[in-house]
Amino acid sequence: MTFDQAFFSLVSVMAAPMLEDWSWFPVLAFGVSILKCLLINTYHSTDFEVHRNWLAITHSLPVSKWYFEDTSEWTLDYPPLFAWFEYGLSHIAKYFDKEMLVLQHLNHASPATVLFQRLSVIFTDIVLIYAVRECCKCVQRDRGSKDILGKPSFVLAVLLLWNFGLLIVDHIHFQYNGFLFGVLLLSIARHFQHRHLEGALLFALLLNLKHIYLYIAPAYGIFLLRSYCFTQDNADGSLNWRSFSLSRLVALGIIVCSIFALSFGPFILLGQLPQVLSRLFPFKRGLCHAYWAPNFWALYNVADKLLSVLGVRLNLLDANRLHKASMTGGLVQEFQHSVLPSVSPFVTLVCTLMSLLPALFSIWCRPSGARGFLRCIVICALGSFMFGWHVHEKAILMAILPLSLMAVENKEDARIFLILATTGHYSLFPLLFTAAELPIKILLMLLFTLYSFTSLKMLFRHEGRLISIPEASYLAGLVPLEVFCELVYPWTRWQQPFPFIPLLLTSVYCALGVTYSFINLYLSLLRTEGAVKGKAKGKSQ
Repeated sequence: MTFDQAFFSLVSVMAAPMLEDWSWFPVLAFGVSILKCLLINTYHSTDFEVHRNWLAITHSLPVSKWYFEDTSEWTLDYPPLFAWFEYGLSHIAKYFDKEMLVLQHLNHASPATVLFQRLSVIFTDIVLIYAVRECCKCVQRDRGSKDILGKPSFVLAVLLLWNFGLLIVDHIHFQYNGFLFGVLLLSIARHFQHRHLEGALLFALLLNLKHIYLYIAPAYGIFLLRSYCFTQDNADGSLNWRSFSLSRLVALGIIVCSIFALSFGPFILLGQLPQVLSRLFPFKRGLCHAYWAPNFWALYNVADKLLSVLGVRLNLLDANRLHKASMTGGLVQEFQHSVLPSVSPFVTLVCTLMSLLPALFSIWCRPSGARGFLRCIVICALGSFMFGWHVHEKAILMAILPLSLMAVENKEDARIFLILATTGHYSLFPLLFTAAELPIKILLMLLFTLYSFTSLKMLFRHEGRLISIPEASYLAGLVPLEVFCELVYPWTRWQQPFPFIPLLLTSVYCALGVTYSFINLYLSLLRTEGAVKGKAKGKSQ
């Protein structure tokens, strides 16, 4: 018996009594909540102070000053609904420690403040727990397995509730992604349940809580217009223009416009919309974040650096005329590339749109219901991550979590999920750079990765190998990379003059896996389209 078979059998025996109903779900949810409580006293990043400052801003100042306040460098830069969310939390925070609500108390982190902020993230994850439960209901029926790891709904619940990225980003690093992803997943579930207006309402709310979800807004717009506003297709699958429902379009418009009016209306009346938008879209921050997200621009930056070094060595370029490589300094700033053309926000917008158009074209011309919509969401999220301007490394979760829903139903999607989740989650390691958190992040990553591979392998055990030997070799390369970055490099003489090298290596190595996953997602889309065309042709004959 192999190790993964033994692991599978052990879990199956332990969980067998809970298989017949959903009694296992509260156990999973309660278990992960206990783990989150155990992480309360771990390291927290500057995002902790960011949200504390936003509590102080919304509690202490009138609405008219929220988006002008700049006592702290961590100014309010989320949409208005999230500001109101912070305002609501602030009225609970005052019972823990009133001092955290004083604007001038920068970097205030009393034990009571830490406790409140940590508990606020744990408590608001109730939205995520409910959304995961709804998503599990949408999973196609199991494959007849009597073992718990053969139940797609159980596997999906673990992959979402115990997601490694959410655990370290929210409950160590500190953010409210669980709450926000809960709204997203609930919106997706509503579309699977054909409750499209409710799904649109939830997504409109989400956009006004955190504008990064604009990445996937095109998928929502095209899907709702094509599959909700047009009520039926022609016999050959082509669009039936006569089936267009103006009343449905108006209903969607009223819902979306009402949410945006509720959110931005007060600031429009105050004449502050330009100020709010300038906070939401600060294009002066540069192409890449301080720690490069593992995307196309990380590879582009390295290619530019290698070409400049090679050009100087071969006497093809004058070193005195080249732009200095400030991009490798780990700073948030604008910079010029040395050899390759420098990249502007407009260029990244064009590249992003070009990467999304085939997927959007697919769900417009050949709609395949909520599952085709879900695939488009993942491609839009990953395409925006690959080519967007000043992308944060944490944005990879926007592709990984929805892809979890696809991974439990299709072997090819499971393969892509394993590669993307492993590389994407590992790319988050540099967020936790303190020694105390090193064993925690490694242990959590190993447990989640082990479960992902074991459970998905068991789900598709009758369909052959899940990942190829070259793919497995690439993923195994993360182990020596981690050893070098954490144990070897800090003791070399290059540590002081080049502290950014471990970040660069991590970003570039993970960018290869993310890029590979993105390409494979598009290949799977093409194969799906081919299958749809084949079925349509068969019906016509």
